[in-house]
Amino acid sequence: MTTRTPREIFWTTGLATLGCALIAGQAPAAERLENKKVLDSIIGSQVQQEQKRAEADPGRIIAAIENAAGAASEVRKTSSLEKVDIVFLLDAAEGRLPPKVDASVRQHHKQITELRQELEGNAMLYHAIDSHSVLMRDVIAVEFDGHKSVIIYAAARPSK
Repeated sequence: MTTRTPREIFWTTGLATLGCALIAGQAPAAERLENKKVLDSIIGSQVQQEQKRAEADPGRIIAAIENAAGAASEVRKTSSLEKVDIVFLLDAAEGRLPPKVDASVRQHHKQITELRQELEGNAMLYHAIDSHSVLMRDVIAVEFDGHKSVIIYAAARPSK
């Protein structure tokens, strides 16, 4: 018969317990993002997507870009919305933003980065964006319509 020291028992059972805890802790996290009902309850809003060209309404997009700091502040305070629209800017995805829009993106790069950080910190908006396979680096502007809805402009192609 082999006897084990208290130290061996501690490490064996401790590692086994830690391993079980890690496995048990990872399963719900993976399931949480795949479960449509849970995702809908986190977002709590209707999420729609559409495709547009920035050249169709550059003034509106430039205004949203120029308001990135204000939008970041609003994102920080937002906990519920009735509607989230994700607008895929097709010309941006093709690397051909209208010159004035492109200049505004470059000029407000720091504020856009801060906006993205706030979006990552807002579970509702982050999951709305993530559920449509949009990378945070592709978000270029956010436009709030009062406190009930938001438009997120993304320089990416919609996922199929």
